[in-house]
Amino acid sequence: MNALRELSYIAPRDVRPIQMTGQDVADYELLSNIGISFGKNPRDAARNLREMANYAMDSQGLVTQASIGVPIQFLQEWMPGFVGFNTAAMKADELMGISTVGSWHLEEVVQGILEPVGNAVPYGDYTNVPLSSWNTNFVRRTVVRFEKGLKVGSLEAARAAEIRVDSASTKRGASARALEIQRNLIGFNGFNSGNDRTYGFLNDTGLPGYVTVAASGTGSTTTWSTKTMLQIIADLQAAAAQLQIQSQDTINPQDTECTLAVATAVYQYLSTPSDLGYSVIKYIKDTYPKWRIISAPQLNSANGGANVFYLYAEKVEDGGSDDSRVWLQCVPAKFMALGVEKLAKSYVEDYTNATAGAMCKRPYAVVRYSGV
Repeated sequence: MNALRELSYIAPRDVRPIQMTGQDVADYELLSNIGISFGKNPRDAARNLREMANYAMDSQGLVTQASIGVPIQFLQEWMPGFVGFNTAAMKADELMGISTVGSWHLEEVVQGILEPVGNAVPYGDYTNVPLSSWNTNFVRRTVVRFEKGLKVGSLEAARAAEIRVDSASTKRGASARALEIQRNLIGFNGFNSGNDRTYGFLNDTGLPGYVTVAASGTGSTTTWSTKTMLQIIADLQAAAAQLQIQSQDTINPQDTECTLAVATAVYQYLSTPSDLGYSVIKYIKDTYPKWRIISAPQLNSANGGANVFYLYAEKVEDGGSDDSRVWLQCVPAKFMALGVEKLAKSYVEDYTNATAGAMCKRPYAVVRYSGV
């Protein structure tokens, strides 16, 4: 057996890239001594060298992961700020105001009612003196409390700051908004937790029943979307007349500050014009200058799926010793901080509110209509 001949040897420490110059081209055959061969004869070697020059590294497969030339983050333009999320308009305060009464820890808000008793009778020298008297009742509303808090960790706060978000402030604002949304819901719908007495603008126990507006002249439909300007005005005139009648003329809608609360779904029909461009709203401003018109989404489909409107006086001077208001929204605590707890890696904050819902103190000063 013939022993193989070792053509060359490069020690591990001596291995380095081969440096070739133009003078080395004539001796390319000697490269076979270090394991590099371009061909067995000059013709094959020349052809192979030309092909290598043409393709170079293009034929080599990727070692790294395939990607685009420029990372996408270098091709982005970031707009300032963040788009917020909106909620339905909260109209309870605008319709009834806010009465800060009592304290957060109390159980009930109570309104007294005082009624004089006794009638005058014909005079007689020897008849008994007819005595007057009085009778009281007490309307109670239960206070309900809610809470909403936040927890912010150190890593969370630091990372949120990198996108220009103050995590604590954002969560604090969200807590306040959640409490306001809940209070507004109770202001309209009340709160039922069993035996409590917390009612709202839509279901207070003293409210008169709904009256369905008249049908349009073209059929049995009552909705404002099918009515003319004059027909919508007729509905409002009927409501004003009913308010004056049931108050026994203590309320004249033409010179009393009143609120017309209208379902949002039909509010724009108050702009319905006549052939001459005279609209319902223009009529209201001319005929009932002390009215204000408030739309509320909670009045949409409020009576068995039908849209409704309320007309009520804001105050009635009836000799009472209270504030003379028709509606009262009882809010012992609109927003109150309970406390802050500092932990090793985070901190917790808790907030609360308290409300007793709505109270209609003078039901005769409210009329409600449905089917609009």
